[in-house]
Amino acid sequence: MRVTVLGSAASYAGPGQACAGCLVQGASAAVLLDCGHGVLANLQRVADPLALDAVVISHAHPDHFVDLYALHTMLRYAPQGPAGSLRLHAPAGLIDRMGALLSERGRASLAEAFDERGLVAGAPLAFDDLTVTAFPVDHMEGSFALTVECAGRLVCYTGDTAPGAAILAAARGCDLLIAEATLPERYAGRAPHLSAREAGALAREAGAAALALVHIWPANDREEILRDAEAEFPGPVSLPSEMDSFDL
Repeated sequence: MRVTVLGSAASYAGPGQACAGCLVQGASAAVLLDCGHGVLANLQRVADPLALDAVVISHAHPDHFVDLYALHTMLRYAPQGPAGSLRLHAPAGLIDRMGALLSERGRASLAEAFDERGLVAGAPLAFDDLTVTAFPVDHMEGSFALTVECAGRLVCYTGDTAPGAAILAAARGCDLLIAEATLPERYAGRAPHLSAREAGALAREAGAAALALVHIWPANDREEILRDAEAEFPGPVSLPSEMDSFDL
């Protein structure tokens, strides 16, 4: 299984960055986890978006889904003609929310571009050799962490979450924890997000084998973030940039 970070930034993208998005590839399947600003452009550097088995959206904040508009355009308006609909697993109501910005024709086209399906906590989604499972977490209503299992290896992508029992249940025993680290330590607890220390503590408590920190506010000190996580987690910690990948 290969995991490629397509977007590492929180809320808005800094120079050369994109917002939330990870591509997970097995031997025979490929699934995109989140599709924030700039993710589609980076996705095309490593895979054909039209060959994806599915897109899975962790929650309905724009930095996690807004590039679905661009993907919709690719699917429906290419010069060679419309592509088939792409399977989309997302919190309930996301396509309706997106359609509010579009004309009636645009809303119909959006519905044709995506085969919208629900995201049900604890219900495995099978895509050939990849299995994705959603776990509810403490962020906005309808927020999920996502795990991906392939050939006995397990990745946990936290999405956005506060620390606590919910995200710990999702992350237990994972080989790679891809954790948000939005908050500088002095702001820990002020919003339903993780700080780097909290991400490190989560990795330690979950028994994760390795930790990768994403969803970083562009103005934050990356060296400080890395030190804070390493102070809590004794295993390998990385702070990936766009297009960095992990092979499990």
